[in-house]
Amino acid sequence: MKTSLHYTPSASIELPRGADLDHWAHHSWQDGIQVETLWVGDELVVQTNNSTYEIKVLNPATHDVLIRGGRFFSERTRARIDGCSLGGAFLKLGGIYAGFALELRTDDGVIVTSRVRSVGFVQHG
Repeated sequence: MKTSLHYTPSASIELPRGADLDHWAHHSWQDGIQVETLWVGDELVVQTNNSTYEIKVLNPATHDVLIRGGRFFSERTRARIDGCSLGGAFLKLGGIYAGFALELRTDDGVIVTSRVRSVGFVQHG
């Protein structure tokens, strides 16, 4: 599998853990992607501070994916990407962005990753 990074942080992102609403609302949201903008079958590689995740999009509109990687997903597991957060009350629905934790929902509950470092598309062929 060959990967080609599509999004990488352009600068160090330093936001307070609970980021206030004004800061959240005016964030540029450039270093990542919205799942609903992808196609069925698109594959991503998400590198966090602690793990690497392979994600295959099943339904962009509902944010349903197959995910493998990290401590919780040793084999491909069906999940829904709730979005990304800083661990507080705000959630960027359907988003995967550098500097933010990815929040996933499975049949077993919610999994929150360490902060995302990069998001890349898998290039086949």
